[in-house]
Amino acid sequence: MTLEHKVRGVDHTAFPTFDPAGTVRFYRDVLGFPVVHSICAAGWGPENHPDFIHFFFDIGNDDRIAFFYYFGLEPVHDHERGDVYAGFGPDVPEFFVRSRHLAIHVDDQDDLLEYRRRLDDSSWPVEMQIQHETIESIYTHDPNGYMVEFTRAMRPVTPQEDLDANLTIDALLDVVAEPEPSFGKLLARKAELIVARAADWEAGASAATGDAVAQV
Repeated sequence: MTLEHKVRGVDHTAFPTFDPAGTVRFYRDVLGFPVVHSICAAGWGPENHPDFIHFFFDIGNDDRIAFFYYFGLEPVHDHERGDVYAGFGPDVPEFFVRSRHLAIHVDDQDDLLEYRRRLDDSSWPVEMQIQHETIESIYTHDPNGYMVEFTRAMRPVTPQEDLDANLTIDALLDVVAEPEPSFGKLLARKAELIVARAADWEAGASAATGDAVAQV
Protein backbone atom coordinates (compact mmCIF):
# COMPACT_ATOMS: atom_id res chain seq x y z
CA MET A 1 0.00 0.00 0.00
CA THR A 2 1.28 3.44 -0.93
CA LEU A 3 0.55 6.07 1.70
CA GLU A 4 -0.89 9.36 0.45
CA HIS A 5 1.74 12.09 0.48
CA LYS A 6 0.07 14.98 2.33
CA VAL A 7 2.90 17.17 3.62
CA ARG A 8 3.97 20.38 1.89
CA GLY A 9 7.63 20.84 2.73
CA VAL A 10 9.40 22.17 5.82
CA ASP A 11 7.53 24.57 8.08
CA HIS A 12 10.76 25.25 9.97
CA THR A 13 13.87 23.59 11.27
CA ALA A 14 15.16 24.87 14.62
CA PHE A 15 18.59 25.07 16.27
CA PRO A 16 20.01 26.54 19.49
CA THR A 17 22.41 29.48 19.32
CA PHE A 18 24.74 31.15 21.81
CA ASP A 19 25.51 33.95 19.31
CA PRO A 20 22.24 35.61 18.28
CA ALA A 21 24.01 38.70 16.94
CA GLY A 22 26.27 36.66 14.66
CA THR A 23 23.31 34.51 13.62
CA VAL A 24 21.30 37.57 12.57
CA ARG A 25 24.27 39.03 10.71
CA PHE A 26 24.83 35.76 8.82
CA TYR A 27 21.26 34.91 7.82
CA ARG A 28 19.69 38.36 7.52
CA ASP A 29 22.51 40.74 6.65
CA VAL A 30 24.82 38.49 4.58
CA LEU A 31 22.42 36.03 2.96
CA GLY A 32 19.42 38.36 2.82
CA PHE A 33 16.92 36.05 4.58
CA PRO A 34 14.29 38.31 6.21
CA VAL A 35 13.20 37.83 9.82
CA VAL A 36 9.57 36.72 9.58
CA HIS A 37 8.57 35.72 13.11
CA SER A 38 9.77 35.75 16.70
CA ILE A 39 8.49 34.43 20.02
CA CYS A 40 9.56 36.02 23.30
CA ALA A 41 8.89 33.62 26.15
CA ALA A 42 9.23 34.14 29.91
CA GLY A 43 8.30 31.59 32.55
CA TRP A 44 7.93 28.87 29.97
CA GLY A 45 7.91 25.21 30.99
CA PRO A 46 9.39 23.89 34.25
CA GLU A 47 10.76 26.17 36.96
CA ASN A 48 14.36 25.96 35.77
CA HIS A 49 13.51 26.81 32.14
CA PRO A 50 15.26 30.08 31.18
CA ASP A 51 13.59 32.95 29.39
CA PHE A 52 14.24 32.75 25.66
CA ILE A 53 13.61 34.17 22.22
CA HIS A 54 12.72 31.97 19.27
CA PHE A 55 13.31 33.76 15.95
CA PHE A 56 12.70 32.73 12.35
CA PHE A 57 14.20 33.53 8.93
CA ASP A 58 12.46 33.01 5.58
CA ILE A 59 14.53 30.66 3.38
CA GLY A 60 12.05 30.63 0.48
CA ASN A 61 9.07 28.51 -0.58
CA ASP A 62 7.33 29.31 2.74
CA ASP A 63 10.09 27.37 4.57
CA ARG A 64 11.91 28.84 7.56
CA ILE A 65 15.01 28.30 9.66
CA ALA A 66 14.66 29.18 13.33
CA PHE A 67 16.90 29.61 16.37
CA PHE A 68 16.49 29.50 20.13
CA TYR A 69 18.52 31.89 22.30
CA TYR A 70 18.25 31.10 26.03
CA PHE A 71 19.11 34.03 28.29
CA GLY A 72 21.81 33.17 30.83
CA LEU A 73 22.58 29.73 29.41
CA GLU A 74 26.29 29.13 28.92
CA PRO A 75 27.72 26.91 26.14
CA VAL A 76 27.11 23.29 26.99
CA HIS A 77 30.39 21.79 25.71
CA ASP A 78 33.87 22.92 24.80
CA HIS A 79 34.88 20.50 22.05
CA GLU A 80 36.75 22.21 19.24
CA ARG A 81 34.97 20.17 16.55
CA GLY A 82 31.24 20.27 15.93
CA ASP A 83 28.75 23.00 16.66
CA VAL A 84 26.94 24.56 19.61
CA TYR A 85 24.56 21.60 19.72
CA ALA A 86 27.02 18.72 19.52
CA GLY A 87 30.73 18.48 20.11
CA PHE A 88 32.97 15.74 18.77
CA GLY A 89 36.23 14.45 20.17
CA PRO A 90 39.37 13.66 18.17
CA ASP A 91 38.36 10.01 17.74
CA VAL A 92 35.34 10.91 15.58
CA PRO A 93 36.13 10.92 11.81
CA GLU A 94 35.88 14.28 10.06
CA PHE A 95 33.43 12.92 7.46
CA PHE A 96 31.04 12.06 10.30
CA VAL A 97 31.36 15.51 11.87
CA ARG A 98 30.55 17.17 8.52
CA SER A 99 27.67 14.87 7.56
CA ARG A 100 24.97 16.81 9.47
CA HIS A 101 24.07 19.96 7.54
CA LEU A 102 21.30 22.11 6.10
CA ALA A 103 21.01 22.27 2.28
CA ILE A 104 19.12 25.18 0.70
CA HIS A 105 18.02 24.94 -2.94
CA VAL A 106 18.57 27.67 -5.54
CA ASP A 107 17.30 27.71 -9.12
CA ASP A 108 20.47 27.95 -11.19
CA GLN A 109 24.21 28.57 -11.27
CA ASP A 110 23.81 32.35 -11.35
CA ASP A 111 21.94 32.25 -8.05
CA LEU A 112 24.49 29.83 -6.60
CA LEU A 113 27.34 32.17 -7.55
CA GLU A 114 25.47 35.13 -6.09
CA TYR A 115 25.33 33.40 -2.71
CA ARG A 116 29.00 32.52 -3.11
CA ARG A 117 29.74 36.21 -3.65
CA ARG A 118 27.76 37.22 -0.55
CA LEU A 119 29.51 34.64 1.60
CA ASP A 120 32.99 35.34 0.24
CA ASP A 121 32.50 39.04 1.05
CA SER A 122 31.57 38.17 4.64
CA SER A 123 33.21 36.65 7.71
CA TRP A 124 31.93 33.22 6.60
CA PRO A 125 33.48 32.57 3.15
CA VAL A 126 32.72 29.49 1.08
CA GLU A 127 34.83 26.51 2.15
CA MET A 128 34.02 24.14 -0.73
CA GLN A 129 32.36 24.23 -4.16
CA ILE A 130 31.66 20.75 -5.50
CA GLN A 131 29.80 19.13 -8.38
CA HIS A 132 28.52 15.72 -7.34
CA GLU A 133 26.03 13.44 -9.08
CA THR A 134 23.18 15.70 -10.24
CA ILE A 135 23.92 18.84 -8.18
CA GLU A 136 26.49 21.58 -7.64
CA SER A 137 26.93 22.91 -4.11
CA ILE A 138 28.79 25.45 -2.02
CA TYR A 139 29.41 24.97 1.70
CA THR A 140 30.25 27.09 4.71
CA HIS A 141 29.69 27.08 8.46
CA ASP A 142 27.41 29.61 10.14
CA PRO A 143 28.38 31.44 13.38
CA ASN A 144 27.11 28.49 15.43
CA GLY A 145 29.27 25.94 13.64
CA TYR A 146 26.37 24.46 11.67
CA MET A 147 27.30 23.47 8.11
CA VAL A 148 25.14 25.23 5.50
CA GLU A 149 24.96 24.15 1.86
CA PHE A 150 23.54 26.00 -1.14
CA THR A 151 22.78 23.66 -4.03
CA ARG A 152 21.45 23.81 -7.57
CA ALA A 153 20.40 21.00 -9.90
CA MET A 154 22.66 20.45 -12.90
CA ARG A 155 19.94 18.41 -14.64
CA PRO A 156 16.54 16.91 -13.80
CA VAL A 157 16.41 13.63 -11.90
CA THR A 158 14.92 10.95 -14.17
CA PRO A 159 12.20 8.42 -13.28
CA GLN A 160 14.82 5.71 -13.77
CA GLU A 161 16.94 7.30 -11.04
CA ASP A 162 13.93 7.37 -8.71
CA LEU A 163 13.44 3.65 -9.39
CA ASP A 164 17.13 3.05 -8.73
CA ALA A 165 16.90 4.94 -5.43
CA ASN A 166 14.05 2.73 -4.24
CA LEU A 167 15.95 -0.39 -5.28
CA THR A 168 18.98 0.82 -3.36
CA ILE A 169 16.98 1.47 -0.19
CA ASP A 170 15.20 -1.90 -0.38
CA ALA A 171 18.60 -3.58 -0.75
CA LEU A 172 20.03 -1.53 2.12
CA LEU A 173 17.24 -2.54 4.49
CA ASP A 174 17.83 -6.20 3.66
CA VAL A 175 21.60 -5.91 4.15
CA VAL A 176 21.57 -4.02 7.47
CA ALA A 177 19.14 -6.60 8.88
CA GLU A 178 21.95 -9.19 8.63
CA PRO A 179 25.34 -9.34 10.41
CA GLU A 180 28.29 -7.34 9.05
CA PRO A 181 26.63 -5.19 6.39
CA SER A 182 28.95 -3.89 3.68
CA PHE A 183 28.84 -1.90 0.46
CA GLY A 184 29.66 -5.06 -1.53
CA LYS A 185 26.72 -6.89 0.03
CA LEU A 186 24.48 -3.92 -0.81
CA LEU A 187 25.43 -4.07 -4.51
CA ALA A 188 24.98 -7.85 -4.59
CA ARG A 189 21.54 -7.64 -3.00
CA LYS A 190 20.54 -4.84 -5.37
CA ALA A 191 21.50 -7.02 -8.34
CA GLU A 192 19.34 -9.84 -6.93
CA LEU A 193 16.37 -7.48 -6.63
CA ILE A 194 16.82 -6.28 -10.22
CA VAL A 195 16.72 -9.87 -11.48
CA ALA A 196 13.72 -10.72 -9.30
CA ARG A 197 11.70 -7.71 -10.42
CA ALA A 198 12.69 -7.54 -14.09
CA ALA A 199 9.75 -9.64 -15.31
CA ASP A 200 7.22 -7.41 -13.54
CA TRP A 201 8.85 -4.28 -14.99
CA GLU A 202 8.77 -5.76 -18.49
CA ALA A 203 5.12 -6.70 -18.11
CA GLY A 204 4.28 -3.22 -16.87
CA ALA A 205 6.15 -1.60 -19.74
CA SER A 206 4.36 -3.82 -22.28
CA ALA A 207 0.98 -2.97 -20.77
CA ALA A 208 1.76 0.74 -20.88
CA THR A 209 2.83 0.47 -24.52
CA GLY A 210 -0.38 -1.40 -25.37
CA ASP A 211 -2.50 1.27 -23.67
CA ALA A 212 -0.70 4.01 -25.60
CA VAL A 213 -1.28 2.23 -28.91
CA ALA A 214 -4.96 1.68 -28.10
CA GLN A 215 -5.43 5.39 -27.35
CA VAL A 216 -3.95 6.30 -30.74
